[in-house]
Amino acid sequence: MRARRFSATATVLVLICLMYGITYVDRVNVSTAASVFQRDLRLTSVQVGLVFSAFAYPYLLFQVIGGWVSDRFGARLTLTVSAIIWAIATLSTGLVDSLATMLLARIMLGFGEGAAFPAATRAMSDWTIVQKRGFAQGITHSSARLGNALTPPLVVYLMALVTWRGSFIILGIISLAWAVAWVWYFRNDPGDHTDITTAELELLPNYALRKVRKKAPVPWLRLTRRMLPVTVVYFCYGWTLWLYLAWIPLFFLHSYQLDLKSSSLFSGGVFFAGVLGDALGGVVSDWILRKTADLNKARRNPVVVSYLCSVVSTLPIMFLHDLTWVTICLSFGFFFSELTIGPMWAIPMDIAPSFSGSASGLMNTGSALAAIVSPLVFGYVIDKTNNWTLPFLGSIALLFLGSIVALWMKPGETLVIPHMSTAVNAES
Repeated sequence: MRARRFSATATVLVLICLMYGITYVDRVNVSTAASVFQRDLRLTSVQVGLVFSAFAYPYLLFQVIGGWVSDRFGARLTLTVSAIIWAIATLSTGLVDSLATMLLARIMLGFGEGAAFPAATRAMSDWTIVQKRGFAQGITHSSARLGNALTPPLVVYLMALVTWRGSFIILGIISLAWAVAWVWYFRNDPGDHTDITTAELELLPNYALRKVRKKAPVPWLRLTRRMLPVTVVYFCYGWTLWLYLAWIPLFFLHSYQLDLKSSSLFSGGVFFAGVLGDALGGVVSDWILRKTADLNKARRNPVVVSYLCSVVSTLPIMFLHDLTWVTICLSFGFFFSELTIGPMWAIPMDIAPSFSGSASGLMNTGSALAAIVSPLVFGYVIDKTNNWTLPFLGSIALLFLGSIVALWMKPGETLVIPHMSTAVNAES
């Protein structure tokens, strides 16, 4: 047999990594372009904050819906349709001529991307062994942060090449290309893939047993109760995430009077720290699981410690004014907050392996809600005080709260549905 450079499972993981990176480029490109389209469209800081947050309304709505759809119909169809929608939305952003049309494009983007991460979790739940779930979630979200890091310089380059409108059109075409690659290569059942090997299938969860989930209704009440503390903890993380994604480029631009190019480079440096945090967090979580065989220690404990480290790292920027030291503190703060992503996104697969799409959708509503509220709050605070440092106080307080609530998360206790216990036990 001809030797293959990549296994089927590795190729699927690479495709998902590309999707995570593309979705984040498409959702945060407005942050870099904001200083230009704000002038062209004559928007206030509050209106720019509204543009940032408009994406999050449908994004919040379609977390749970998208998770359920992916559990019911599979990740292949769900992600293909989602990618086409967010690609068209990105293309449309390059054609807007007012606040209303900009908001419409961002709402469409949120609609398309709302199902993306729950559906990807559904795919990873079927294509990843239990002992590597933390790594899989960490490396995919690391790709998202790499998208964050590359977006500022990439968008600045594209803006110089084809204007800010042309940059959105090019990025939309890239999203369409990914949708074609995904529908061509991915299969919901690993056993249906022509490139899968027997050795890989023996390590993966039994897909035939997992299809029981299609016949059983999602236990929404029990699942919501189990995921509630996870959702609250993820809201605290999401508040910090959207502070960084939406306002960091403008923070450097206005607080230190940097030009657009320099601001994008400093922003990219901070976001690159998140790339390292995501990748390392998943590896550490899986390492703890191998050493202790305790999901609570492997998933929950790294979240508590990382939140507290992020608080300690971010607090000095309230008193420092040196650009270098502020950048270092922001980078460490973002690194530690992102260190939690691998373990956090593994938790839905640990708690509800047969309903991982729905469970991850419930969890990600926390971040989606934060994405709605936080940019508006930041824009209001900045308009009223002209203090670009003040919004970080909310992030510090919520991360500390999240470190306490995280103690109520119980990833080590799988949600067992009586008539599905055989399938669940087989997966575990």
